[in-house]
Amino acid sequence: MPSSNPGARPLTIALSKGRILEQTVPILARAELLPAEDVLRTRKLMVDGPGGVRFLIIRAADVCTYVEQGAADMGIVGRDLLLEYRPDVFEPLDLKIGRCRLCVAGPREVVEAGAPAPGSRIRVATKYDRITARHYMERGVHADIIHLYGSMELAPLVGMADRIVDLVETGNTLRANGLVEEETLYEISSRLVVNPASFATRKGLVAPVIQVFADAVEGGQ
Repeated sequence: MPSSNPGARPLTIALSKGRILEQTVPILARAELLPAEDVLRTRKLMVDGPGGVRFLIIRAADVCTYVEQGAADMGIVGRDLLLEYRPDVFEPLDLKIGRCRLCVAGPREVVEAGAPAPGSRIRVATKYDRITARHYMERGVHADIIHLYGSMELAPLVGMADRIVDLVETGNTLRANGLVEEETLYEISSRLVVNPASFATRKGLVAPVIQVFADAVEGGQ
């Protein structure tokens, strides 16, 4: 485990705010890495943990950047963001939380008409611009990407987009808005990621933390 030497630089772990954080706390408890404060309630962005560990509580979309840039040695982030941003990080462990699917969906009549043909042009609302562009480019379809931060399901209803690409957990929101799934692009879960330089230069601190996370995940199954 990390050293409690007060002169040592803390091992820094970036945590994603929101639903992932709620599911992360039990893993931290099993790993005996609980922060000193309730991260689900505190307004602090940096919280101390045991044994010379500290936690950053930040937006999920920023975890990749903090870890890639070395501001955090490690982080917990959804696979969707790793696929979207493709950061230069190690991905040693699937934490098996935050499970859902990244899907293409649209109005039933659009989906039942079939996938867009090569050479065609469609409008797609999403916050996953790069994944969506790659997906349709590989199929020879020109996709006009409409970037939205939320409420994707509304875009086809008002005629702004033909389809959406978004995370789906139960599918209830799609059904409530008259949309159906067309295709699953990726199965998603949250991953533990590590900065490559930290892994190389602080392996004595990083490797034991990876192992306690792995044991905690196994213990929660």
